[in-house]
Amino acid sequence: MEVAAESLNDQIRPVCSVCIANYNGKDYIDRCLQSVQEQDCSFPIEIIVHDDASIDGSVEYIRENYPDVVLIESKQNVGFCVSNNRMVARARGRYILLLNNDAELFADAVRTLHAEALSQKDSAILGLPQYEASSGRLIDLGSLFDPFLNPIPNLDSCRTEVGMVIGACLWLPRRLWDELGGFPDWFESLAEDMYLCCRARLEGYPVRVIACSGFRHWVGSSLGGGKVIETGLSTTRKRRTLSERNKSYVMLICYPTPFFELLFPLHVFLLLFEGVVLSALKTRPDLIQSIYLPCLRSLWTNRHRLRRVRRDVQSSRRIRGIQFFSVFLMIPHKLRMFFKHGLPSIR
Repeated sequence: MEVAAESLNDQIRPVCSVCIANYNGKDYIDRCLQSVQEQDCSFPIEIIVHDDASIDGSVEYIRENYPDVVLIESKQNVGFCVSNNRMVARARGRYILLLNNDAELFADAVRTLHAEALSQKDSAILGLPQYEASSGRLIDLGSLFDPFLNPIPNLDSCRTEVGMVIGACLWLPRRLWDELGGFPDWFESLAEDMYLCCRARLEGYPVRVIACSGFRHWVGSSLGGGKVIETGLSTTRKRRTLSERNKSYVMLICYPTPFFELLFPLHVFLLLFEGVVLSALKTRPDLIQSIYLPCLRSLWTNRHRLRRVRRDVQSSRRIRGIQFFSVFLMIPHKLRMFFKHGLPSIR
C-alpha cells in the first residue's frame, strides 16, 4: 500500500484521504495508524491527523514515528466537528474516510469501501460492521432510529439501507461532503454523524453499510461511556449532555413537516420527564440541572440559527417525508434498553 504525504509529488493524487481526529489518544493511535498503513489496496492513500490540543504527547509521538502523516496541530481544543472540517479542507483524495483514533480497520476495509463506492449509481455514505475491540463482539452494521432519533443497532446483515453509520468509520465522496457542507462547527462533538447521514438521506443520497470487512472500536475511550458494561448501561454526563442536545438539534433541523410538528414537542416533553425521573430515582438533582435543562436552554438560545438552518435544509429536500422514516422503528429504544438493562450509570 502507498501512503501519500505532502512531500510526495502533487501529481500522485490519493484516491482516499483518511482523516483521524485525535485528542489525548496516544494509547490508541499506534493501532489506528498501523491499520491504515497496512491496508491491502493498490491505490494511494493519504493519512491526515488533526490533533485537538492534546496534552499527552500525541503530537511529538506522531511526528517522530509517522513522518508520512499530514499532521495538523490545533493550539486550542475545538471539538470533533471542527477537527474533521479542517482535515477535509486539507484532503486531496476523491473519497474521504473519517476514522476515530480508537478505531482499527480490517486489512481489506479501504479496498472494500472503494469497490462499493464505484458500484454505486450515485454518491452514498458508506459504513462497515463495527466490532468491539476488547471482545470481538459485533456491535452493529449501521443503525436504525426510533421516533425520537435514538440509534438502534442494526444486526441484520441482509439490511444494508440504514439510518446512519457511525462517524468512527464513515466513508463518502469528497463531492458529497462539500454539497452537504460538512459538520456544523457548533455541534462540537457527538451526533454529527447522525446529522450528516440524515442530511444525505433528505437529499436523496443513500446511507448504506457493507456486510463484509469491518473495523474494531474501543468504544467510549474518547468521551467515556456509550456502551453496555456487565449488562448495565454506562455513560458520562458530558457524553449524555452533548448527545441529547445535538440529537435534538438534528430532529429540529431534519424532521420533515408534519412529522416534526407531532414528534418534536413530544420529544421535548419526554426529555424533561426523563430528567425528572432519573434525578428522583437516583436521588441526584444534578442530573436534570447539568444534562436536561441545559439541553432545553440551548434549543431556546439557538432557536434563530436552528430555524434558519431548518428552512434551508427542508427547502432543498428531495424525498417525501414518509421516505425519510423508512429506516425508523416504532418502539422507543430507551424504553427497550430500560427493561433490558435498567437505569444507566451516569458518571
